[in-house]
Amino acid sequence: MEDGVTSHKPTNTFQRASQSAPATPRSGQAPAPTSAATSGPASADPSAARSAEVNRSASTFDRDLHLLRRRIVRLATSSVDLLEASIRALWDLDTAGAREVRQGEEMIDLEEVAIERECLRLLTLQQPYGLDFRQLTFCLKVNADLERVADHASSIAKVTLKLGDVGVAPRWPTALTDLGERLPVVCHRLLRSMLDDDAEAARGLVGSDEVIDTLDKRLFQELAEHAAKHPSDGAAVLLMHRVGRDLERVGDLMCNIAEDVVYLVTGEIIRHERSGDAARS
Repeated sequence: MEDGVTSHKPTNTFQRASQSAPATPRSGQAPAPTSAATSGPASADPSAARSAEVNRSASTFDRDLHLLRRRIVRLATSSVDLLEASIRALWDLDTAGAREVRQGEEMIDLEEVAIERECLRLLTLQQPYGLDFRQLTFCLKVNADLERVADHASSIAKVTLKLGDVGVAPRWPTALTDLGERLPVVCHRLLRSMLDDDAEAARGLVGSDEVIDTLDKRLFQELAEHAAKHPSDGAAVLLMHRVGRDLERVGDLMCNIAEDVVYLVTGEIIRHERSGDAARS
């Protein structure tokens, strides 16, 4: 039996005629039930069964996609929290807090791999298109960027551990403190645009990368001047420059994710638009 339809061996004309003719009941015998009464489930519409199966599959995919989006939001929140914790630990030279950041980064690594596997599973089995496809590619790309944010938070924690060995906090450059204060604000604005699927807010965040780049260049100048005046602080200067580069990279990642939010909502790819405009001007 296949798809609810009973298959029969082929019969000749006589057999078909004899099977189709109603049998004459014997005296005192009840008439035999007709085929309509005995057909039962075999008469079920195969197309209806297939339609029900398609609906169940679509419902399962929608549920899996919803859960995947929630996991991405949780990963984003965890990565931003880890970044903020690493910055606080740096200002206070909190080595215990820095070690907690390192441990938290390992958990984010595991979740990043699990999310990637789920994205690839849904792409392979469901072959989505349109908005569903954009949601899956968004999760796949943003997942990798968020893991890199955690990597940079861990790198800042390593600097804290090295500076903690000295036991005396250096004089933080103004540009570095500005970066440490501005970047978490950008991260939280990005989280809000992700939750709201707000393409316009995400577009506004793309321009914030230029401010981060300007602060990074200013930090280099401040550190160069400090190193010239205080050659003995060379090791600390290099470590602070490393922190500045980590924060600048996080700014780049926030810009990438903001561009991905625009793609998710509108289907428009705006990557490299700024560099193209600058080249034309």
